[in-house]
Amino acid sequence: MEFTEMIAVRRKDREIKDYSKIMDIINDCDCCRLGLVDNNEAYIIPMNFGYDIIDEQILLYFHCANEGRKIDLLPKQSVVSFEMDTKHRLAEGNLGCDFSFLYQSIMGTGTVKEVSDIDEKIYGLQKIMAHYTNKTQWEFNEKVLNVTKVLKLSVSALSCKEH
Repeated sequence: MEFTEMIAVRRKDREIKDYSKIMDIINDCDCCRLGLVDNNEAYIIPMNFGYDIIDEQILLYFHCANEGRKIDLLPKQSVVSFEMDTKHRLAEGNLGCDFSFLYQSIMGTGTVKEVSDIDEKIYGLQKIMAHYTNKTQWEFNEKVLNVTKVLKLSVSALSCKEH
């Protein structure tokens, strides 16, 4: 699989380009942070997420309330940023400068759209639930579905790094 664009990283020795390893890292992450712009200021929000690959396109699904700051900001964003990380571990040394922090991370950009079709909305929620539970079939209360937004981020570019 090839992405629309791989974002270059400074430390080539830590860069991950292998698609299956990138997908393993996404699977291991439990939070995805969306980066938006609000009046020339960064606004970063941590979110639960699920994911899928359709026609070689990585899709990230999020759920949220029908109102709030991110809902107000999303229509103003032509592109959003995202970041997720996992495998956090301190690497100790004898001197302060010998310490390091180990991790795996993915950062990227894409476009976000609200999912309006009820079947796709349920599909996105199924992906979110599957990501955290490994159970793929869930039922959802219709009243809750009516007050829940599902967002779909189509990833256009990413970088992946491990230390």
